[in-house]
Amino acid sequence: MSNQKVTLKVSDGTTMQAYVSIPEGNGPFPGVIVLQEAFGVNSHIRNVADRVAKEGYVAIAPELFHRTAEAGTEIGYNVDFSLIMPHFQAMTPEGMTADMKAAYDWLQQQANVIHTKIGSIGFCLGGRASFLANATLPLAAAVSFYGGRTDALADKAKDLHAPHLFFWGGLDKHILPENIDTVINAVKAANKPYTNVVISYADHAFHCDDRPSYNKKAATEAWAMSMAFFKNNLY
Repeated sequence: MSNQKVTLKVSDGTTMQAYVSIPEGNGPFPGVIVLQEAFGVNSHIRNVADRVAKEGYVAIAPELFHRTAEAGTEIGYNVDFSLIMPHFQAMTPEGMTADMKAAYDWLQQQANVIHTKIGSIGFCLGGRASFLANATLPLAAAVSFYGGRTDALADKAKDLHAPHLFFWGGLDKHILPENIDTVINAVKAANKPYTNVVISYADHAFHCDDRPSYNKKAATEAWAMSMAFFKNNLY
């Protein structure tokens, strides 16, 4: 496995860095867009991209805060969340769509990528972004881990291109059962293929081993299911 940083041109005229992780071998491989939490493309998200690559996918993690933060900005999990809010609040569906399209286009330009087999996986903010990616890009699979405010995008359910796998924590006080119901009912009403998993004993951010809410059992099971989902839809 190898990794690198690339600079992408976004359709709104901005430029954006992205972390790329590439499997060993010549491929071609499916591609996966890895979408950050609210803390940037930090060491944890880079580790996720590396893990995805080790499973046989070219992974790219775009820096979604590039309009308001310097390239390479990493935000620690122990900082005051008020320091993150200016970046978080500046994000728009249009901006996120443009960023994810730039990452998708980069994958399309790579000779070692199967261009019809692109997926996305995201966490927290990235979980919402992964839902939006599935609605705006011709993906073949998408995964959302505890995507906060995804219910605000429920009207996009009718536009989903690919099967979608959702994970939620039953102990999550940030995403309530009614928020989950809004998302899943919209996907169901649109007659789109989905898998919905609520892990009753898990809290928000249960997959991140750098955060106190990490739950090893839940993270292990959700990751295994995500990789099986990708294998079924991207290979």
